[in-house]
Amino acid sequence: MILNDLTWTNTQARRLKELGVGLDDFPGFFSTLGERDKLFQKIEKKKVRKERARLKKFLVKGGKTSLESLVDDISLALCKHGFTRVATPVIISMSALAKMTVDKDNPLFHQVYKINEKQCLRPMLAPSLYSLMVDFCRVDHRPIRFFEIGSCFRKESDGARHNKEFTMLNLVEMGTAPEKRYERLEELSRLIVKTAGINDFRFEKEDSRVYGTTLDVVSGKESLELASGAMGPHPLDAAWGITDTWVGIGFGIERLLMASKGDTSIGRWAKSLSYLDGMRLSI
Repeated sequence: MILNDLTWTNTQARRLKELGVGLDDFPGFFSTLGERDKLFQKIEKKKVRKERARLKKFLVKGGKTSLESLVDDISLALCKHGFTRVATPVIISMSALAKMTVDKDNPLFHQVYKINEKQCLRPMLAPSLYSLMVDFCRVDHRPIRFFEIGSCFRKESDGARHNKEFTMLNLVEMGTAPEKRYERLEELSRLIVKTAGINDFRFEKEDSRVYGTTLDVVSGKESLELASGAMGPHPLDAAWGITDTWVGIGFGIERLLMASKGDTSIGRWAKSLSYLDGMRLSI
C-alpha cells in the first residue's frame, strides 16, 4: 500500500535539485522508507559520479564558462552590427536613481544596496546609460549605438528566477526613425535571443506608467521574461534632457542562459561559489 505522505524528504529533494535531477522523472510517492532511500542513494551516486567526470573534463580542458561565452558571443554580434561596448561604474548616485523614479514610493527603492546616503550599488544599468546619452547627443551623427554588459544588485530572495547579483545587457540606439521603433526593437531582440540559441520566444506589449509602452521578450510555457524594451521620446527623458528618438532593451544574461539550457533554476548559471557552469561543486 502506498502512503500518500511518504515522499522525498526536503533534504533529499533539495540535493537532487542541486545536482540537476528532474524530480518529475521519478515516483512522487513510495511504499516504504527503504524503497525511497535506496532510490535516492542510487540516483545521487550515479549523478555525483557523472558530475565529477564533467567537472574534471571542464577543468582539464580549460576555457570559459557558458556565462562568459554568452557575454562574448553577444558582444561580438552587437559590435558587428555597429554597436560600441561601454563600461560604467558599479557604484552610482541615489540622485541618478531618483531620476528613474526610484524613490521611497517605488518598491525597487527598498531592494537597493545603499553604500551611504548618496551612493549605492546599481540595481540597473539604465541611469548610467542615460547619462551617456546626454553626452552622446552632442555628437553630430545618427544613429548612435552602444551597449553595456555588467553586474547589477538587488535585495532579492534567491529563487528559481532571481539572484541578488545578476548580469544585465542594456543596448541603446539613438536616432531611430519614429515609425520604425517597434520594428527595430523586435529586430534587435531577435539578434540577442538567436545569439543565445533560443528559438522558443514571443513578444508581448505592456503599458507602464513610468516607461510608457514596453515590448517584452518572453520564453517558454512558463512565460519566463527574458527582456524588456522601451522607446523614446519617453516619459523619463525630460529628467535627463533627452530629445532624441531612441530604442533600448534590457536582457538578463542568466535568464537567457537558463532558457537556452532548458533549465528551471537560474542559480546554476549565475556567478557563484556553489556552481560552476551548471555543475554543483559540493560533490
